[in-house]
Amino acid sequence: MIWHTSAPTIFRFLLILLSVVCAASGVRGAVDAGDELQVEVTKKGAGKQVVIVQGAKEWFMLIDVTPENAVILKQEKDHERYLVDESEIHDRPMTADEVDAAITDYVNSVKTRAQKK
Repeated sequence: MIWHTSAPTIFRFLLILLSVVCAASGVRGAVDAGDELQVEVTKKGAGKQVVIVQGAKEWFMLIDVTPENAVILKQEKDHERYLVDESEIHDRPMTADEVDAAITDYVNSVKTRAQKK
């Protein structure tokens, strides 16, 4: 019985993860290999995703909001090597303001870390 209630969440998570990999690989080819950060924020249903690229480095965050919960995926890649691959599942949906704040905080965090290097 527990498997039945959690199976849609696991399936949804796997679909999101697959879309992350596809989206990240598509963005990489379209960006010049410069030192400047390229930031692209896209609305995804009630959530958002952000892709940040600097040369061969790539940062990705997806916030998927459903009526029941919110899933946050974060990835950091250098060339083809994943340095960070994290996911969080929250037991309630995030509001639009919370999604915007999380995306803004993530972009600012990446900008700060990129400047220090």
